[in-house]
Amino acid sequence: MTKKFTSEMVDNYADKLLIGLTKEENKMVLEEFGEIDEDLNTYIANLPNLDKVEPMSWCLDREITELREDEIEPSIPIETALSNSDRTTDREIEIPKVVA
Repeated sequence: MTKKFTSEMVDNYADKLLIGLTKEENKMVLEEFGEIDEDLNTYIANLPNLDKVEPMSWCLDREITELREDEIEPSIPIETALSNSDRTTDREIEIPKVVA
């Protein structure tokens, strides 16, 4: 069962992307999503032997044959790290707020 896109979903996605859509733009996007969804469903339905494919739990081969040894290395002094910043508080570097 395929979940269809709704006008509310389009508005929700547009809000998350911080773009405003008019009702006409929402309708256009909804129609385009419908066409894309239909094309993908047709493509998937025509894949040969799809029913014989095992689902994957990970998309990459994760074969690790050998782990490296941990080597302790000296760190730079905290004062040196802090000297690269214009704004510090105690032993922390102040950065500008990046999330509203």
